[in-house]
Amino acid sequence: MLAPVGNNRGFFLEVEKVFGRFDGKSVIPMMKKSSIESGHPIYLGTNLQLLRQRRGLSQEEMATTLGIKRASLSGYELGHTQPNLDVLATLADFFSMPLDPLIRLDLSAIPGSQLEAFEKGLSFDADGKRLRVLLTTVDPSGDENIELVPQEASAGYTRGYADPDYIKVLPTFRLPFLPREKKYRTFPIKGDSMPPVQEGSWVTGSYVQNWHQIKDGEPCILVTRDEGIVFKLVANRLSEDGTFLLSSTNPAYEPYRIKATEVVEVWRFVNYISPELPEANLSRDQLAQAVMDLQREVAEIRSRV
Repeated sequence: MLAPVGNNRGFFLEVEKVFGRFDGKSVIPMMKKSSIESGHPIYLGTNLQLLRQRRGLSQEEMATTLGIKRASLSGYELGHTQPNLDVLATLADFFSMPLDPLIRLDLSAIPGSQLEAFEKGLSFDADGKRLRVLLTTVDPSGDENIELVPQEASAGYTRGYADPDYIKVLPTFRLPFLPREKKYRTFPIKGDSMPPVQEGSWVTGSYVQNWHQIKDGEPCILVTRDEGIVFKLVANRLSEDGTFLLSSTNPAYEPYRIKATEVVEVWRFVNYISPELPEANLSRDQLAQAVMDLQREVAEIRSRV
């Protein structure tokens, strides 16, 4: 099966098998070719030693911090033994390091600035070429569904987005007018930060594999580790400082930045369904009349003073 590893929930290891069918639906992973393949060198031991030494820690100190035996850590560094998945997750979280570079990248050979970015937790899979996996359901004919995340289930999406048992029970539907080559999902919207999309609306987005392709000002649904599901206008600041600048169409809400490391999925806005009609905009004549009425009322007030 494909299983998440620790807090590196955007990165996955192929461990056992691909998912089978569930109650008329197939839950299948959509993923780029994994960079963890047989025949590739493993640099885990030398990387652990390098990262530990850069932090100025002895094997004893690091082992105590992680709650493992010093002899086990020594074995990992020398390549005599390999950690299990739980320990791998612990090591990756300790160094704020995605599993792919921790295992497959010779960290001693990369530029110091990139290594520092890894150590500061600024590493993220912006181009989607590592181990990012999206689970999707298909109908009996093999066509992908549009999964709908119910309001009551939205809080658990950040924990369940990579869980086939969570995904398989989501309601599904089809919108035949949408291009079939893209993957779609529909999310509930809370709050009043994105008019004319009102609270209680349902926003459908298309899955964004390469975050560098997000254009400034695009409305997107972001699935984040801490805030959950947010719907905002996105300004792409990945190349500058590894962040997104999120803004609302409601000026009452201030823009704010979020680190790309806190984002697990991005969905580009496609359309929305609302149970209510948006408020009608005043025509130019109506607006002019409203201004004239206001001016007349102000004049009358002045004449009484």
